[in-house]
Amino acid sequence: MPEVAVLRIGHRPERDQRVTTHVGLAARALGARGMYLAADDRGVVASIQDVVSRWGGDFFVEDGVKWRQCIRDWKAAGGIVVHLTMYGLPMTDLVDEIRSLDRVLIVVGAEKVPGEVYGLADYNVSVTTQPHSEISSLALFLDRLFEGSELNREYPDAKIRIEPAKVGKKTVER
Repeated sequence: MPEVAVLRIGHRPERDQRVTTHVGLAARALGARGMYLAADDRGVVASIQDVVSRWGGDFFVEDGVKWRQCIRDWKAAGGIVVHLTMYGLPMTDLVDEIRSLDRVLIVVGAEKVPGEVYGLADYNVSVTTQPHSEISSLALFLDRLFEGSELNREYPDAKIRIEPAKVGKKTVER
């Protein structure tokens, strides 16, 4: 399976904190190694780092990233760039090919994505050709990419974990 990171572009701190935090949380929970945020937002970083410290894992989040440079650096290190957009080629046609690669940077936008991103991406991938959330696109893409293996991932360094239960809620803290 490839090493995966997410690049969040178009984040507007005054409007998008909750959604961008959820992009990071979905990325973490569904198998990505980290998130680059092309904006300065220490609140988003702190929220995600707090989850990582309590729920475990080695997920990173870095804000203040210049998105063009992030893409160039990723490619220079041998990675490929997947831009999730409803205007791309169908995910179902591309996911097997992408899964065979070593390093994948997934670009998800907030507001209108600069046209330049379409040209810089190695793959413009459509999860569906209908408007929907970048969180749902990312979740579906990661699930298909990792073939469900991310759903049973364990975090040995977690301070809190869920004890699955048919009824009620049970957590274990250490």
